[in-house]
Order: sequence, then C-alpha cells, then structure tokens
Amino acid sequence: MIIEKVSPWDFEKTVELLIVAAEKRDWKIPAIHDLQQSLAKAGKVVLPVKVLEVCKPEYSGKMLEKNDERIVSVMMPCRISVYLKEDSKTYIALINGSALASSMPETVREVMVTASDEVNEIVDSVIQ
Repeated sequence: MIIEKVSPWDFEKTVELLIVAAEKRDWKIPAIHDLQQSLAKAGKVVLPVKVLEVCKPEYSGKMLEKNDERIVSVMMPCRISVYLKEDSKTYIALINGSALASSMPETVREVMVTASDEVNEIVDSVIQ
C-alpha cells in the first residue's frame, strides 16, 4: 500500500524538486509538515522528515462535489513524504492510491487511479 523510492538528491534538494515538479503539473502544495521540527518541540530527536500535502482541485473537486464520495476526504490531500534513513540516503514515500481504489465507488476509483498515477510520475521525474 505504500511505495518507497530512493532519491539521488539530498534531502532539501529532493523536497525542492518535488515542489517544482508538482507545480508544473498544476498541483497545489497547501502545506509542508516538518515532522523533525515538530517532534523536536516535544523533545524527540529524529532524522529529517517532511510531508508535502499535494492537491489538484480538478481531481478533488470530482469527489467532493458528490455526497457519497465525500467520505474519501479523510485521505485528502495526497501526501508525499521525504525522509532520511540511517544509511544517509533520501527516500520518498507515497500511498499506492491505485491499490486502495479497487474497492471504492466508480468516481472515486477513477480519480484515485488518475491522481496516484500522476503523483508517481511527479516523483519519478525527480528521481530519474
């Protein structure tokens, strides 16, 4: 259900490149969560982790405009996580939306597969 890929770039460069690649495809970045910083405030020391919230209104609107499909708002917006591991490599993780979509109503399934494919393309454009 979760896809993990290794980035050839350092942590900050990976985050920057993902933002640029997403915005080129008309995805919005409503928030970036710095989990390392958040946990530091609670006295926890962890390696860098940033979670990018990405949203494409064209896709989210198709689901949120329908009553029965609004339930999937719990999974919105899409997220891309960038983090370091002890091997000093930068990793990117994202939910495999296509796998999750199989049991969803038709509109949700179509949007989730399309959005998931596009987010994967964004990630691949950064790591290749």
